[in-house]
Amino acid sequence: MAEKKTSETTENNSVWAHSIKVRDQLAVVWRLIKMARPSYLLFSGSIFFVIITIVFDGYLPYILENFMNKQLNDPSTPLKTVVAFALIFGSIRIFSAILLYFQNFWYTQASETASNNVRKKLYLKLHSLGMRYFDQVPGGALVTRVMNDTESFFDFWTLFLNLLYAVISIISIYIFMYFSDAGLSIGLLLIIPITLFTIWIYQKYSSSVYRNMRAKLSTLNAKLAESINGIETIQNFRQEQRMMGEFESINQEYFDARFKMVKMDSRLLGPMNQLLLGLSIVFILWYLGNQSFSSAVAGGTIYAFTNWIANIFNPLNNVQQNLSTFQDGMVAGYRAGKILDDTTYEPAQNKGAAEEVSKGKIEFQHVDFSYDGKTTILHDLTFTAEPGQTVALVGHTGSGKSSTINALMRFYEFQKGRILIDGHDIRDIELNDFRKKIGLVLQDSFMFFGDINSNIRMYDDSITEQQIKAAAKFVDADNFIESLPKGYQTPVLEGGSSLSAGQKQLISFARTIVRDPKILILDEATANIDTQTEAAIQKALKNMRTNRTTIAIAHRLSTIKDADLILVLDKGSVVERGTHRQLLAKKGYYYDLYKMQSMENAGK
Repeated sequence: MAEKKTSETTENNSVWAHSIKVRDQLAVVWRLIKMARPSYLLFSGSIFFVIITIVFDGYLPYILENFMNKQLNDPSTPLKTVVAFALIFGSIRIFSAILLYFQNFWYTQASETASNNVRKKLYLKLHSLGMRYFDQVPGGALVTRVMNDTESFFDFWTLFLNLLYAVISIISIYIFMYFSDAGLSIGLLLIIPITLFTIWIYQKYSSSVYRNMRAKLSTLNAKLAESINGIETIQNFRQEQRMMGEFESINQEYFDARFKMVKMDSRLLGPMNQLLLGLSIVFILWYLGNQSFSSAVAGGTIYAFTNWIANIFNPLNNVQQNLSTFQDGMVAGYRAGKILDDTTYEPAQNKGAAEEVSKGKIEFQHVDFSYDGKTTILHDLTFTAEPGQTVALVGHTGSGKSSTINALMRFYEFQKGRILIDGHDIRDIELNDFRKKIGLVLQDSFMFFGDINSNIRMYDDSITEQQIKAAAKFVDADNFIESLPKGYQTPVLEGGSSLSAGQKQLISFARTIVRDPKILILDEATANIDTQTEAAIQKALKNMRTNRTTIAIAHRLSTIKDADLILVLDKGSVVERGTHRQLLAKKGYYYDLYKMQSMENAGK
């Protein structure tokens, strides 16, 4: 609609640019856990296998320590005992590998299922929101939230598994270490607070760096989308160098932010973990080395402790390597929650609305309308369109023409007055019947990817091939369709780029008329049509308007000469009304508009 109050929002960047409060982070985590509810069984099964696998990983060094210290150090140990132990040890390893397979498979399946469910929830939610929401949020940002953000949830849940794995590993391994050597295990407890402090330092400083990096990435994506969408204008005005310079500047900022993140990762993640691991092994060797001065130290004990300490650092390293995922998941969950919590719904019908559209009489009674509840766009709008009549709305841009259609179509809620159809308040009419009985044709005809047939039928299998052809013939679209190589099965590319503006508009007419609406809404249906094509379009429109109540927004006044009533709008108020002849005779606002257009046409 031409007069929607649109505003570019910077919410996409602002969420990345500012930190999310701890309370909000906890709320996001809880929400992500609830979002995974349909996959609880798979998650639970996977976590159960995680616990068993961790117990095995902790227990194997323990039994190997005992075997090495007792059996291998005893020359009298028979070979069959060694072979039996090797078979048992190998069997446990194989069983552990099988458990690891199911653990990863089920958890991945659960994460993908949960992400898919969230994606469907977001998609359904978007289709329940009103037009005002889409006026305020750019479409590209919504695509990012539904697609990219839900992919972040998969990584977030993977991080959750790594974190759970690390916690359970540390607890179980320290239990086995304590039973092996209580003093050494207590000494090794020092690595836990040091590691947690390292994670806290990394998280504190990396979060701002990461948010800045993502903010730069969002800006870079926006600049890229702008360049691609506006490529014709860019080339026409030779703006390639300017756009390249702007892109290079933003791209360098993103590179610098990403490089800063890389430097922080390289300093605080892998190297720090390796340092702590090395210091832990040094401590083990020092501790056991001191014992060796008073008593022999078994090799199995050294092997077990070095193995255990490695099993502690491996999951911790996985957690640290994916800490940036936590930031991603937080912001993604926060933005998804903003959509799911939004209450900008489409206008609701009254409870128990069951009235139907029968004849198509339309009445506006002292209607006031505002998009934001503050600035009134329509002031005391009153008119009646009898069944079968055509009422045309004319006026300069911003006069309230499209706003009248928005209120009538229930895209937005009006604030005062009443809109009646067949004597029933528009809010008492059942919404599905309301939508079926009203046909809307916009100035820009949107074509879906598919073929001409599907674009007329709109994937409604109840509409037959005969009905499609009859509708196309009724609006004079059959001639050009049947001249195409594949006729009604001719492929339609994205946006209908393979069709002319006139052809797309005729298909849009057929799409509307095949449903036989009682009321026809024309929003400047000929605005983007050339003069030669307009003759065919006008013939189609004349056929469509027959026996239908029509509300037409007219850009070209010559197209509404035969209207039963013409309303001249200015700043949301009706300044003149009457037929074409009556308004010309008044020599007022309409007369000036018509005279101006006549002079423009004469000069062409």
